[in-house]
Order: sequence, then C-alpha cells, then structure tokens
Amino acid sequence: MKRMAIAAAAMLLAVATIRAAQPAPPAETPEQRDKRMAWWREARFGMFIHWGLYAIPAGEWNGRKVGGIGEWIMNSAGIPVAEYEKLVQQFNPVKFNAREWVSIAADAGMKYIVITSKHHDGFCLWDSKVTEYDIMATPFKRDVLKELAEACAEKGVVLCFYHSIMDWHHPDAQAIGYPRYNNAPPNPNFPRYVETYLKPQLKELLTGYGRIGVLWFDGEWIKDWTEPMARDMVAYLRSMRPDLIINNRVGKGRKGMQGMSDPGFSGDFGTPEQEIPATGFPGVDWESCMTMNNTWGYRKDDNNWKSTQTIVRMLIDCASKGGNFLLNVGPTAEGLIPEPSVQRLREVGAWMKVNGEAIYGTSASCFKRLPFGRCTRKPGKLYLHVEQWPADGAIVVPISNKVNRAYLLADRNTPLAVAAAGDAGVRISVPASAPDPIATVVVVEIEGAPQVLATPPLRQGADGKITLRAADADITGSARLESKGGEPNIGFWTSAEDTVQWRVQVDRPGRFAVEVLYACESASAGSEYQIIAGSSTLSARVEATKSWNDFAVARPGHITIDNAGVITITVKPVKKPGQAVMNLRRVTLTPAAP
Repeated sequence: MKRMAIAAAAMLLAVATIRAAQPAPPAETPEQRDKRMAWWREARFGMFIHWGLYAIPAGEWNGRKVGGIGEWIMNSAGIPVAEYEKLVQQFNPVKFNAREWVSIAADAGMKYIVITSKHHDGFCLWDSKVTEYDIMATPFKRDVLKELAEACAEKGVVLCFYHSIMDWHHPDAQAIGYPRYNNAPPNPNFPRYVETYLKPQLKELLTGYGRIGVLWFDGEWIKDWTEPMARDMVAYLRSMRPDLIINNRVGKGRKGMQGMSDPGFSGDFGTPEQEIPATGFPGVDWESCMTMNNTWGYRKDDNNWKSTQTIVRMLIDCASKGGNFLLNVGPTAEGLIPEPSVQRLREVGAWMKVNGEAIYGTSASCFKRLPFGRCTRKPGKLYLHVEQWPADGAIVVPISNKVNRAYLLADRNTPLAVAAAGDAGVRISVPASAPDPIATVVVVEIEGAPQVLATPPLRQGADGKITLRAADADITGSARLESKGGEPNIGFWTSAEDTVQWRVQVDRPGRFAVEVLYACESASAGSEYQIIAGSSTLSARVEATKSWNDFAVARPGHITIDNAGVITITVKPVKKPGQAVMNLRRVTLTPAAP
C-alpha cells in the first residue's frame, strides 16, 4: 500500500503550481445568513461521532495503558507512523450498521450527525481518490460515509463532517521524527498539503455524499495554519456549497476550550468544548460539544458515564442560553456504539418525545436566572424547565404579562391554576410532586413580549433541601462564573474580599447538614471561609482536590436557620494563602435532626 499516494501528488506538482487564493464570496445580508443558519438553529441537538483506527488500541499500546483521550493515542504514546499504519489491516468493523447508528440518533431526538471523516491521525473513513490511507485499504472495504449518507437521507437527519486541518500522517503536513506530533515545528511544504490533499479531499466530501450541513474543522492551532488560509478555505468551500455552515475552528480566533471567537475571524458558530458557557452570547451562534464519559474516541477503560439527568439538563442549559448541544459517542472497533451510550440516548429520547417542543427552534431565556430551573421560549410561549420542584406546590414567574393559559407539556389538556403574585409576578400551581424528576416542562402562554420583573429568591425544595448552585449566585468582586464539564462553578476567586450570595425563601427552617462541592489544586489549599445563613455561621477550610477541575464534596458540619422567610446565605473567605480560594460549584443544605 502506498502511504498517501505520494507518487501521484509528485506528478501533479511537476506540472502545476499551487492554485491562487479563492476570491472572497459575496458578503451575506443578515437575511441570507439567517436563512442559511435556520435549520441548524431549529435543530438544537446533534450527535458527534469520533471513530477511526484509534478504536482498536482503545487506550492501550504494547500492553500498557496510555493516558489521555482515546483518539489522541498516536500522539500520546509517540507511535511512529509506520507502526500506527499497521492498524489499517486490523480495522474490520463487521458489526457497523449505518441505519442502526442513525436510528439511535434520531430516536434520541438528534437532528444532525457530525462524524470524523478524518481525525488528526490522518486515516479517512471514506473511499478517497486522493489517498490510499482510507477505509478501502482495510479488510472492511466499505465506504462508511456513503452508508451513513444514505441512512441519514432516509431518516431526515442532516449529515455533517468533522475534518482535521492538521495531519500526523501526511509528510507535507507533519514534520516527521518528533516523539509528540502535536509539538512538531512548521512544515515548509504545508501549503502544498493544503492545495493537493486537504482541499481535494474536502471537495470529495462536499460533492459525493449528498446534502452536507456542516464542515466541523479542528486542529487549527498548528503553526502552519493562518487566518488568510482560513478565509481562502471558506471561499473555496462556499464556491461549491453556498449554503454550507462552517464552524469557527476553520480560523484562528478560537479562545481555547471556551471556543468563542472575536468578530473578524472566520466561521459561522462558536465551539465551546466540554463546557457550557455560564451565560449565553446574544446574537452569536454557538454549540457546546460534550462527551458522555471522559473521552471522545473509544477507550475500553473509561466508564465514567454521565447520568441521563445530567445529559438532559445540559441540553436544556444550552437551549436556554441560545446554543446547540453536540453529544458524543465513541464506537468500538467492531462498529458498535457502546451500550451505556445507547441506554442513555434511549432515555434522552423518551424525554425529548414528550418535551422536544421546548427545545427545537427555541430562543434563549428572557430571565437572568430562575430559582427552579431554566427557560426556553417561542413567540407567545415560555417553556419553564422545572428541575427544582417547589415545596409549596407553586412556581412564581417574574413577569407582568397577561397569562392566557398554563399547562404541563406532558399534559396539554389540563390547565394549571394561575394567580397574581403581587410584585413577584405570576404564581402557577403545579402538582405536589414532580411528574418528571429530570425536568418537568411547564408551558406559559402569554400576551406580547415577556415583561420581566426582578429575579425572585430561590425556593427550598419539596424535600426540604436548599440547593445553592453557582449559576444562581450573586458574586461581588473579581470572581466570575465559568463552566467545566457542563455545570458552572465560581472560579478566578483570587481575592479574599470577594463574596458569593444567594437569596432564599425558606419555608421550613431548622438544622441543616452542609455539603460543599468544590475543587482546589494542592498549591492553593488551606483557604478558610465562612458560610453565613441569617444569624448562623459555619467555619470551614478548603482542602486540596486533584486539580482545579476535579470536584469533591466536603461536609464541614451543620448550620441552623431559625426563621422562615427570605434570607441571604453567604460564602465569605476569611483567609487565602494560595492563588485562589476554590472553584465553587454548589452548596447544599439538607434537613438534619436537631
């Protein structure tokens, strides 16, 4: 097998020079852009698929575990190209069934699929005429992308391709001989790789597989790739597919894992990775991509699965902030989506079958925050995703609009009682217990645009718990809300003068056991802080967790709330010996015996 059709490329280069840059496409009007982005904004929910040769070692090489995410094993283990190439002869996913994969996605409520046509290792999942380092060189010898394209067309799911700009296998893209490919210096032949390999392959993908909704680039951080190259690439792709959507990783503006670019850089939408923005980005399109466990590509030892509740609430969180949610699966080398992923997607699908109206085509919440959960909306409708069920059988919505009707999305024909709640807004009576413990959607039909009042206090839960989430806090000072792993935390807490507060409506006072979910690297451990609730104070100390991103539960003791009513609960540092106090995700007060 030829490594990458080098001889053919050399002949091409002998008779042709590098093509001139593409002329810029005509500027879009806002109306034209809205039309191009419309299906993607309506979809809100997609499946990411990371699949390739790396599914064979599945996190191990030469009998030892290799740290890091599965699809990076070539780099993480420093595997030479010639050794990694041998995996081609082992790749035979005989259990792959494109229709089954697409059905799993569609049944989960996902409207589009983004699959790795080529990841950083350079292996291609389709029958490429530009290289022999592709699926047709394996014992399998079936064009995976063609079969997926046919299955997606049958199900009405939009097919999209992830494609790596960098390539650890191609000699013109990768400076060979470095033990870690990602640290290799620039390659002077990189422009030749772009013109004779990267562009021709993308042309194959855009012209041979029917409708392609998105090209999802990655690997743009390498030194060789430039913003002018990105603009030229966008023009080249749009010359073939004017309606194509392209992510911001085609350009150089992405700011790390937060994934958002400043104006002026290429790409149609931002790409937060493994996190959901603490707040939305009004007028900006974005999509959070997230794993179900810890890795994108399959690792056989990764069983740290997120719960169905966590996944659904992440989807709600994204939609409530005006973004999309791209949830990953990493199939095995046999071609199977792991059963824990299938099970969770089946359960997500059951929730979406009832509540999909509150996700698809919705706009961001009109509220800064709500004490019981999240909100999405459509003209004339507010969809209240109630995650913290109220103890007194009612939720208060801080609006002054006339409410024509309120009901559970799961029970449209049974109206809920609506009453004025004074200056607080509108009070809606709900069942005594949550119909859906993941999130029950209450629909409120209103007249006119939402007229939002002051944010109401948090409410004590039906079980008596008081849950104080970072996203619901009022922060003073330079500390700020950030998001890791989907749930926000208060980070950059570098001053002992900064405080965090919550206003809470307490219906059942008493003695409470306190739990604090936080993270702190060892060098910053030792901060002392107080939790103040009314007239009671509990002192505590921050111990080290593994890192700023490894959250652990501390149980510093008990606190007593003497009286019912609205109180303020404060977390206040007393001493900060290290870089920061902690990353604080949540404080929970659970009723305890006197």
